[in-house]
Amino acid sequence: MSTLTYALWAFAAGALIPLMAILNGGLARASGGTIQATVLLFATGLMASLVLAVTTKAHIPALQTLARVAPLQYAGGVIVGFYILSITFLAPRFGVGNAILFAVTAQLLTSALIDHFALAGAVRRPLTSVRAVGLFLVVVGVVVTQVGDRITAGAR
Repeated sequence: MSTLTYALWAFAAGALIPLMAILNGGLARASGGTIQATVLLFATGLMASLVLAVTTKAHIPALQTLARVAPLQYAGGVIVGFYILSITFLAPRFGVGNAILFAVTAQLLTSALIDHFALAGAVRRPLTSVRAVGLFLVVVGVVVTQVGDRITAGAR
């Protein structure tokens, strides 16, 4: 696959996150709560993953293989669970835009640290001054959006 294909795929995945946030908020209202919506979301995701595995003939690892995986490698499941629970709770209360804005800003800042220090087996990509300026502009953008919200709310 080309870099452009990867970029478009990542863009599409990212574009669906705000939609997921608001759909999960509706699922939480319909199912009786945030935890219930998170469980239903993961059950749906598991079913979709199993269908994909069957249709692509992907092999499911044996239990012995899964037992040899370092426990920390399973932390991604806990992290995604926390994210889904959080965004499902926050989006209807804090606004989809605000919830995603803060989440993406944190992702960019954390990603820069992971890359710079090659944490958790990542390829080292030093934080250059140009990248640091870009991250600074993202943080400034977050501040501007929040100040703008307060000014607009005060004008009502």
